[in-house]
Amino acid sequence: MNKYIERIYNGIVKENPTFILMLGMCPTLATTTSATNAIGMGLSTTAVLMFSNMLISGLRNIIPNRVRLPGEIVVIASLVTIVQLLMQAYTPAIYESLGIYIPLIVVNCIILGRAEAYALFNTPVISFCDGLGMGIGFTFSLTVLGAVRELIGAGSIFGFQIIPSDYTIGIFVLAPGAFIVLAFLSAIQNKLKLPSATNGGQEVPEFVTSGDVMGAFNQKEAPASEIKKEA
Repeated sequence: MNKYIERIYNGIVKENPTFILMLGMCPTLATTTSATNAIGMGLSTTAVLMFSNMLISGLRNIIPNRVRLPGEIVVIASLVTIVQLLMQAYTPAIYESLGIYIPLIVVNCIILGRAEAYALFNTPVISFCDGLGMGIGFTFSLTVLGAVRELIGAGSIFGFQIIPSDYTIGIFVLAPGAFIVLAFLSAIQNKLKLPSATNGGQEVPEFVTSGDVMGAFNQKEAPASEIKKEA
């Protein structure tokens, strides 16, 4: 399989940030009150993921290690601001519905995690594909959660009424409904023995902490003589 296609496939299936790695739970649970909101949040996060991965990969040899994290956050925050302004101009209804969760994309652990774990060690093009795959996987997960909650809680999907309002369960479009639906989906994954963070069946993800990254950079830059002395 082509390495670029593989990165997209891994983000959607093998390393799905919601169903497999259980990352980014705050926007996942808060913005999936409807399928429309879920897609809006997923696509905006996807855009930030793709371009932040590409830019951080391109700047990885320019940004000094001591200001690496602040530099990454500045890049991500700039992209989020652009996305926020575009949504405010062209999709005001979704912008109003998502509210504070759009600027909170800056601190989404998926975005900073991919920057630290992948973009810092790979070329811009493949990092872009990694962000695209992760973004599509995140959007798919949010859309599934949003569609289930909207169908059961409001009797509709994407605004089209399917179930009469007399037969809906309103709690599913409230905060507890997000936990209930996610718990049921996780239970189905465990029952089918599918890889997920809740059953320990997933492969170890390509995710390292900032401390590990600093260690990797320091080890790479350390002279061979010093490494021998330490050994």
